[in-house]
Amino acid sequence: MPPSQAAELVLDAKADLGEGALWDAKGQVLYWVDIMAGGLHIYDPATGRDRAIDVGQPVGTVVARRSGGVMLAVHHGFASLDLQTGELEIVQDPESHLPGNRFNDGKCDPAGRFWAGTLAMDGTPRVCGLYRLDPDLSVHKMLEGVTISNGIVWSLDQAVMYYVDTPTRRVDAFDYDLASGEIENRRAVVRVPAEMGYPDGMTIDSEGMLWVALWGGHKVSRWDPADGRLLQTVDLPAANVTSCAFCGENLDQLYITTARTGLPPEQLKGQPLAGGLFRAEVGVRGLPAFEFAG
Repeated sequence: MPPSQAAELVLDAKADLGEGALWDAKGQVLYWVDIMAGGLHIYDPATGRDRAIDVGQPVGTVVARRSGGVMLAVHHGFASLDLQTGELEIVQDPESHLPGNRFNDGKCDPAGRFWAGTLAMDGTPRVCGLYRLDPDLSVHKMLEGVTISNGIVWSLDQAVMYYVDTPTRRVDAFDYDLASGEIENRRAVVRVPAEMGYPDGMTIDSEGMLWVALWGGHKVSRWDPADGRLLQTVDLPAANVTSCAFCGENLDQLYITTARTGLPPEQLKGQPLAGGLFRAEVGVRGLPAFEFAG
């Protein structure tokens, strides 16, 4: 069995659907979202203060923006948000013809492009996509036939993109072209056993290993994408683990989001900390998050 450890609670947020953990190295704060509540949260580990901004619609993920503020993937597309005024501006809505779909997880690539994908609110399979928003605000459909678009990261040499479509129970790899942003040659590199739950959000560490949150699995798991081996786990007192990010001045604190949604009342009673924000020291450092270059 791989080594395992427990995470500690840092914020009893009771989020319905906490997600999208991302460390802002400039501000030394953690961004995260409560999706269906439409809340962007800004957590300051130094003070323990958590500020919430209501963006007015479901929000799937957040990335920092080089020119200031943040970019979001919200129900109705890619948007910019002014952190001072709370003003939201939709910049592209590539699925405006599919009002039952909403944007979910996403991240920026090494060139500063913002990638995010969608899911169908009614659970319809394979009717969603993965999109790339370039710094010039043009949008490009990169994958179709997606069911629940989730974790996405890039390898240390920036030659591979890793991606999760949750119901497949896989992490897939693509050859990635940094100059063009194109992807090809899809293949599975991690297969999550059914008893471990479903892969959700994902990050990568300084050794090139993948950290995958497991929905229904009570865990974050560390995998070697070279051979698909499970290397390490972090245990959570909540079944639905949704995202993780390396945070702190030295990027050596793994922060983890969880959710309350999907748990029947009797399970919620046994998981009073579900929806909380957690932290673990896992013995390895992460990498700085890429910013949107537009």
